[in-house]
Amino acid sequence: MVFKQTMVSLFFAVLFLCSCENDLKDVERIANINAEEPIDVSYGVTVIYSDSAVVKAKLISSKMIKHNVDSPFYEFPKDVLLIFYDKNKKEERRVTSKYGLYFEKKNLVELRHNVVVTMADGTIFKSEELFWDNDKRIFFNKLPLTITSPDGSILEGNFFEADENFEHRKINGARGVYNLKEGDGL
Repeated sequence: MVFKQTMVSLFFAVLFLCSCENDLKDVERIANINAEEPIDVSYGVTVIYSDSAVVKAKLISSKMIKHNVDSPFYEFPKDVLLIFYDKNKKEERRVTSKYGLYFEKKNLVELRHNVVVTMADGTIFKSEELFWDNDKRIFFNKLPLTITSPDGSILEGNFFEADENFEHRKINGARGVYNLKEGDGL
């Protein structure tokens, strides 16, 4: 009888230890996950940005990855479409790119690869990169750019900075073709 109880107790102890070993391996595996691995992957993403119940912008992307690092960031590895609206809910500009990043702590958006900004008036900005500094409320880039106006004027530059409405622009190395209308003068 004592032998039977000892065997049953030993059986359960071995069973318990084996199951704990597997659980400990799982816990160790989870604890060793690299902090730089994506912690959240979303597909078919639409993010609406509003202020006081007024839609200001919409972000659309086929894939979004949130990275868990000391400075967390969001990655949009396939495509980005940003649509900005005025106070009357009318589209002001549309921004597209093949790749994008948003750095939470810096409050900075970085767009890369075939960046195109289309303004409501038909003005088109093209470059391989565009940054938006949300704290300073400015757009800027460090690579060559082209701005084409609705009248066919083409302005090129080495890099630029613009206000949040894309109206007041500072362009380094500006050059291009400007179509003058009669009476414009120089």
